[in-house]
Amino acid sequence: MGTKGREIVGMDVDKLVELLNKAYADEWLAYYQYWVGAKVAKGPMRGAVVSELMEHADEELKHAGMLTERIIQLGGTPILKPEDWYKMTNCGYDAPEDPSVEAVVKQNIKGEQCAIGVYSDLIETIKDTDPVTYNMAVDILEDEVEHEEDLQAILEDMKMMKGR
Repeated sequence: MGTKGREIVGMDVDKLVELLNKAYADEWLAYYQYWVGAKVAKGPMRGAVVSELMEHADEELKHAGMLTERIIQLGGTPILKPEDWYKMTNCGYDAPEDPSVEAVVKQNIKGEQCAIGVYSDLIETIKDTDPVTYNMAVDILEDEVEHEEDLQAILEDMKMMKGR
């Protein structure tokens, strides 16, 4: 951990690490929700949906990696046990018990909307205190906004196909 890098953070670093670990838990749960949803999804447009879900899963895993690196830079420890993800999560996890492509897409839209809120709040909290974490959070937020847009476009296509 870099001493000067920790010194430039203008807030309680332990509190920041806690916020980052909560986001880290969300990213792992989002990764799994996308990944398993892609495996069980059934119905019209399945190929397009699965492709989009797997792309998003990869990006959620990338976000988890970014958060891990920042947590470690700040002298913290990322959550080490998956069962602790449920204790720390902001957004939770929706198991794709209804495997219809429409239900899976709607679940993931809900997750992305939560993530957008989490990163917006994080950015607001750190905007004047930690430029390194701020830039990382903005990058992740951009992806989450794009994910929501992608999924909503798929949902619109499904509705058009059904004539709704």
